[in-house]
Amino acid sequence: LLSILCLGDCQLYTSCGIQKCTTDFVSFTSHLNAALEDFDLEFCKALRSYSVCTYRNSKVCRGNLVYHSAVLGIGDLMTQRNCTKDGPTSSTNPEMTNDPCNYSGHTEVREHQEGEKTPPPTYLFCGLFGDPHLRTFKDHFQTCKVEGAWPLIDNNYLSVQVTNVPVVPGSSATATNKITIIFKSYQDCTDQKVYQAVTDDLPAAFVDGTTSGGDGNTRSLHIVEKVSGKYIEMHAKYIGTTVYIRQLGHYLTLAIRMPQELVMAYEESHDLQLCVNGCPSSERIDQSGHLPLPVVGKLLPWSAAAHPRLEYTLETATTKCHEKMLVRDIYFYSCIFDLLTTGDANFTAAAHSALQDVEALHPSKEHWHIFPRSGGGGVGRDSKFFVSLGLLCLILVAYL
Repeated sequence: LLSILCLGDCQLYTSCGIQKCTTDFVSFTSHLNAALEDFDLEFCKALRSYSVCTYRNSKVCRGNLVYHSAVLGIGDLMTQRNCTKDGPTSSTNPEMTNDPCNYSGHTEVREHQEGEKTPPPTYLFCGLFGDPHLRTFKDHFQTCKVEGAWPLIDNNYLSVQVTNVPVVPGSSATATNKITIIFKSYQDCTDQKVYQAVTDDLPAAFVDGTTSGGDGNTRSLHIVEKVSGKYIEMHAKYIGTTVYIRQLGHYLTLAIRMPQELVMAYEESHDLQLCVNGCPSSERIDQSGHLPLPVVGKLLPWSAAAHPRLEYTLETATTKCHEKMLVRDIYFYSCIFDLLTTGDANFTAAAHSALQDVEALHPSKEHWHIFPRSGGGGVGRDSKFFVSLGLLCLILVAYL
């Protein structure tokens, strides 16, 4: 948009009124996030408003290069986003829009009423996948046992609980086979809604059979089925929250994006939240960010498994994971860890999809990839995390 925002003589830019058109457009779009489902709808509304504003100034701006650049830029953006010329437009006073069922709009109104420019809301990301691997809201990466039911999130707006079951007889390795989510009632935006997914049953509706909460016209809370029985999204606009749930193989994965101020709105007694504080130390498979090496040559008890699985070596597991993931970050190494631990190739897809969900929902691109380091499991690039024993460049364990 640089060609729209400022080209040519800035004095001419202000004299014909194009500056206000551009300022309004920026106000309409500054809070939008391309990862959210309603991005294209709201962006097109803002473009139409921009177009109407430039048309109103067409006579006085006839000789202004900035004006003509803006008109061309609008046309290009409308083509790129498949926007129709006719349709709804954004409010002429975006900062005064008071929609209690739109988290972004609510924060803008608060900012206007306080009379000071405040930073945009901070969003946080949490994900759970694989054997299982947890990425907390603090961008710490952990591998845990957590067999049975555990709370991922439990705040004033949302509760998320997962149930993990063993994947290999004789091992403490677990994976998620059930997810329960409770969207708590909020003003007039939604009644309490409960969603539940279990292996081989990933519904595109809440347990009461509905697909949305509150007024169906506002779509403040709704479910979107992306791949039947395999991938659904939940969009809670009133709390600025997006949830992705997938089934890959026999197990489920979850990714969530939520505003920081809502993440931290919980009672002190609800501090056992894996997404907030990580796994208890007694449940950690890794040791301060390290996963112990397996005993060289020791085979896992695949013969005891209900379903025969492939026996991967470090070399074949590395090759398999490299087919999906080129960057050797913690997701790549988690993929290898899961293949050596379970022999289930579906965990390759789980790690790859988990990284895709990060790229779609995580607000900070520079933190998409976590590179292992020697300390506490946060974002970093220190290769000291790894131990090299000949070909064993990967820290893995068959947790028995």
